[in-house]
Amino acid sequence: MIVSVSLVLLLGLLILLLVRYAKLRAWQAVLCILFGFYVASSPLGPYINTAATAVLHLISGIQP
Repeated sequence: MIVSVSLVLLLGLLILLLVRYAKLRAWQAVLCILFGFYVASSPLGPYINTAATAVLHLISGIQP
């Protein structure tokens, strides 16, 4: 749960930065968000969630 909330906040911040500095229009940001919701509710949603969790575990397991 904590990982998914952190990931949502990170991706939201990324979209905000793209809107502000990369001239991403508001309708394009809304389209990205809607696309995310529809992909999450599709049959691919669990696989994407599993892959993202695996990548986050891999990154967090790397010792400097």
